[in-house]
Amino acid sequence: MNDARKRRFDVVLVWRFDRFARSTKHLVLALEEFKNLGVDFVSYQENIDTSSPLGAAIFTIISAVAQLERDIIAERVRAGLRRTRINGQTLGRPSGSNLDVNRIRGLRKAGLSLREIALEVKASKSSVARALQAS
Repeated sequence: MNDARKRRFDVVLVWRFDRFARSTKHLVLALEEFKNLGVDFVSYQENIDTSSPLGAAIFTIISAVAQLERDIIAERVRAGLRRTRINGQTLGRPSGSNLDVNRIRGLRKAGLSLREIALEVKASKSSVARALQAS
């Protein structure tokens, strides 16, 4: 955008417009600024050129549909997370607080490295290191 403001180019060419921006709002704001700066925007894959009124209108419509698709995916993810919580399932890796510190100390005294201990107790190397430091 800084180069566009300095008028270092007169057209922005992208493979797909959804690679340029993640939201319709960002796309519209960028397009408006490009328009004010006299910079055209061309999307190769969608064959859209904003230098024409029809191209600008189509671009806005397609970008709105792309935003809708992203919003639907996000809502599905949130619904899945809610369902998981309602079913009592936990997400993510187990915390290191349930590690057997005595076993870890014994393995360390036996000469195993942190990585070897982590593999043995099925935890991350950093969780093993924290368990040893806390004890």
